[in-house]
Amino acid sequence: MAGGIFVSFEGIEGCGKSTQLSLLAQELQRRGVKVVTTREPGGTPLGEEIRALLLNPAFSPTPWAELFLLEAARAQLVATVIRPALEEGAWVLADRFSDSSLAYQAGGRGLPWAQVRALNRMATGGLVPHRTLVLTLPVSQALTRARNRASTQASNRRFEDEAEAFHRRVARAFQRLATQEPQRVRLVDGRGSTSQVHARVLKELSELLP
Repeated sequence: MAGGIFVSFEGIEGCGKSTQLSLLAQELQRRGVKVVTTREPGGTPLGEEIRALLLNPAFSPTPWAELFLLEAARAQLVATVIRPALEEGAWVLADRFSDSSLAYQAGGRGLPWAQVRALNRMATGGLVPHRTLVLTLPVSQALTRARNRASTQASNRRFEDEAEAFHRRVARAFQRLATQEPQRVRLVDGRGSTSQVHARVLKELSELLP
């Protein structure tokens, strides 16, 4: 990765990851670091079109169709945004990456974990973040936040409308990832003020920060 640092933010809907990613980007820029921010699905013109399809309740992709769409968007994002930025020595901050497919499509939808991981590897060319931060909140609290935020609209709320049991399975899958890869995947308590959570994020990145 030629000197760049890749950090992904993960968690269930409404956990606060997007806010914390933005705060980290501001802190890194204050320190004089080149930062590239992106999101999944999305981050490229192709990816944003796929995102609109995936989030729209008007469509009901099967679990496998959902995963293949995500992997297509991911492959485009890695090839055209993430790898080039890392090769230039930038910090790349991603609002979700391949771990989301393990949590949502394997954990939440019930697809085979090993097969999802294999497809992730194909789409990313084996690219793995240096650090993955999973923001944790009680599921009911996070869902209430996600369903009531201004950005949640009729055209993009397919995941917010999933039953609470689905989101509990997703949360357990993120916990599983943290157990499997404790050096890379860190759980960050999302409770408290925004600044308190930001301090926890910085602590989990302390050995990587400039």
